[in-house]
Formats: sequence, C-alpha cells, structure tokens
Amino acid sequence: MKKQLPLPALSLLLLLTACNTQTSSTHEVPSAVTPTSAQPRTAAPAAASRPFDYYLLNLSWSPEYCHSHPSDIQCAQHSTFVLHGLWPENNDGTYPENCSNAPGPSDPSQYSDIYPDAGLLQHEWKTHGTCSGLAPDAFFQLARTAFHSVQIPPTFSTLDKQISLPPSKILGLFIAANPSITSSSLAMRCGSNYLTAVEVCLDKQAHPIACGNLRSCRANSVRIPPPQ
Repeated sequence: MKKQLPLPALSLLLLLTACNTQTSSTHEVPSAVTPTSAQPRTAAPAAASRPFDYYLLNLSWSPEYCHSHPSDIQCAQHSTFVLHGLWPENNDGTYPENCSNAPGPSDPSQYSDIYPDAGLLQHEWKTHGTCSGLAPDAFFQLARTAFHSVQIPPTFSTLDKQISLPPSKILGLFIAANPSITSSSLAMRCGSNYLTAVEVCLDKQAHPIACGNLRSCRANSVRIPPPQ
C-alpha cells in the first residue's frame, strides 16, 4: 500500500505544481515604443519581422564619406551620390533589422554597379534585405531600380568646389530634377554642418511616397565638398 502524504504537504505540493504550470505557459511581449520627433530611430526586435510600411532609399554624399575613408573602393570612382541602402521603415519611426540568417546573393559581383564594395552589399542584405520579404536577387534588383529612378541634380554632378546651401535648397534641387518626387517624400542627413545623405521614401514598388516619422537635417546651411 502506498504511503499517503499528510494533508498540509499535499496542499503545498498542489500549489507549487499550479505555480510552475502557470509560469511555463506565460510569455511577456514587450510593448512597442513610438518615438517622438526628438527621439532617435529605434530598431524593432529582430524576432518581430512584421510587415513594414515603406522603403527608405539612402543616397550617401560620397565626397564627405571619402574624406575620412580615402582608401574605400568607392572613393576611386570620384562619385557624387552613391547608394548606401534601401531600408524597410515604419511610419512610427521604428524599423526592422537582422530578420533572418538567409544567405545573400550567390553572385554579388552582378551588383557591383551599385555596390562596388562586396562587404557593404553583404551588410545591407543581412541588416536590411532579410526584412524585405524578398529573395536576395529581387531585393538588390529593386535597390538598383530605386537608385536609378532618382536623377541627381546638375548642381551636384558638376560640382568642382565646395559650396554651402540650406537643406531646403538642396531638397528643392532634387524636387526640380525629379517631378514625381514631392517635399513630403524627401529628407536630408547632415553631420557637423556637412551634407552626408539625401533620403527618398518609396513604396514597395519603388514609387515616391510620403515619409513617416522621419527627421531631417535642421542646420541653417551645410557645406558640400566636391568629388576628389
């Protein structure tokens, strides 16, 4: 005959079992944080590879980057604006990153026209492309289409000396050169009062769309060095 547990001990055992069962079946889900315009952009957790709202096309001003990275492969081409990335973005200012470990394109060299640095291509795929819902080749083909859809204003393509312009003037030049792009689709980045990038918000077919909660350069004027 099995030995019976005393009633108090049996009650305690049942209570502990119930607590353990409740703990193992409960998962806390962190609440999303919506940044204000004064807050930095906040990366959404990689596990939350949810749908995104639009793409942010970042066109980096190569002369400013090359000033501190003269040995980079892109700097030998004396470019003006170059493709930094096509980034999934949300209207609330958050964005997904590093959504999977899926491998990048099997032949990165076929995208050397937009990414001469294969290391940057792999970084862009791992960080942003894996969140696009596209296969690697489809993602980079879309990035190429988006990049070539934006006409660089002549002021920048013929620049032979450093100039200074207010951000509104810089974005105005892009609007004049690209009739399909309005001011609501544009933003500009700057650092230490130097132009660093112009950004264009695009829908998932690479058409201009109004940006979400996206900050733009607030400097009164920025310096723009010419290609070296």
